[in-house]
Amino acid sequence: MAEIKKIFVNGKDEVEFFKQLEKRSGETNKKVTAVVNEIIETVREGGDNAVKAYTEKFDGKLPEYYEVPRDVINDALTEADQDFVDAMLNAVANITDFHQRQKSQSFINAKDNGCILGQKVRGLNRVGLYVPGGTAAYPSSVLMNAVPAKIAGVKEIIMVTPPLKDGTPNKDILVAAALCGVDRVFMSGGAQAIAALAYGTEEIPKVDKIVGPGNIYVATAKKLLYGVVDIDMVAGPSEILVMADEKANPKFIAADLMSQAEHDKLASAILVTTSESIADRTIEEINRQVQSLSRKEIIESSLENYGAILICNTKDEACDLANRFAPEHLEVLFENPMEYLGRLDNAGSIFLGQYASEPLGDYYAGPNHVLPTSGTARFFSPLSVNSFEKRSSFTYYTEDALREAKDDIVLIAEKEGLTAHANAIKVRF
Repeated sequence: MAEIKKIFVNGKDEVEFFKQLEKRSGETNKKVTAVVNEIIETVREGGDNAVKAYTEKFDGKLPEYYEVPRDVINDALTEADQDFVDAMLNAVANITDFHQRQKSQSFINAKDNGCILGQKVRGLNRVGLYVPGGTAAYPSSVLMNAVPAKIAGVKEIIMVTPPLKDGTPNKDILVAAALCGVDRVFMSGGAQAIAALAYGTEEIPKVDKIVGPGNIYVATAKKLLYGVVDIDMVAGPSEILVMADEKANPKFIAADLMSQAEHDKLASAILVTTSESIADRTIEEINRQVQSLSRKEIIESSLENYGAILICNTKDEACDLANRFAPEHLEVLFENPMEYLGRLDNAGSIFLGQYASEPLGDYYAGPNHVLPTSGTARFFSPLSVNSFEKRSSFTYYTEDALREAKDDIVLIAEKEGLTAHANAIKVRF
């Protein structure tokens, strides 16, 4: 039986619960960091030989090939179940339609005095996409990372993914790669693959940015290599917060809470409701539905340790709690949910109404499922086309325009004690 705690919001108990959640991913694992640092340095020095040695060590055997041949990728698509391919194509269409609207435009501003100012926007040259393998293989993540990269104008996408135990690639991952136009696929996983992408090896090209989910070793490698290469974000455990009033359906609430709890024993699933009756009926539904779910043990552990039902007095109070937690996924199962959208400032992705279940966002609707976690939705945004763009500003000034501005520039430069800055303006006159 899943033991999920009930908390009556009183300004104290819910605060203690949120503090407990913050400890989930706040501690840096020093042992993991030491191991990852060693892997990074070994790959930096040893290149592909080091990567292959780690693959053999961690995955049991070397794969049949290091880089997956293009005909193997194409064959995976040809041989795939057509219903799966059609579902993926529908998802790609929705993801593409949503993300095309995010593309930034360059601009130029020609002023009356002859000065020209502007911004140039273009896609990154090369991006690395990490895709977990084995039982945690998520072809949907390939779509969510590759589609916006392509729309942004990224010239080349390099995918790395660990081999299955028999040394072959996951076919579903290859299908997704083929549908999204991934350029090259290498059979390597873990921190060693991240290091290879960051520094480049004889065969794996050096990339400008690394995106995609992974285990603690992958996440630590991305964190340590940030600065050498850009990254999407350092993701913590998955989380969902469902806001529900007395008219919400407990069956839906329970199902949606467990859809995130099944990710990981550290995942957090929270219900904030104005109805104690809904709280009790949701607990009953959780205990009924969980019996038939394949990841029952993970769900029960997640709900017991990091789940909660918060019972509050008003919907405004529920909105305040949601903004305080800043969840990765936020569901609004209130009557007339659109009325509350303006109140909700801190969330990775917001799902409005009883038929906008969170898995709709994971796979299909169009908005990205790579979202900020652990409260970082207060200042981070979902992965987007903008994540794969870079911007340069440009400035052109005429002699007359600089003469008009020179005294101000010199004054500011000399106030800062940077006389060479001031001199670079003075010498022109």
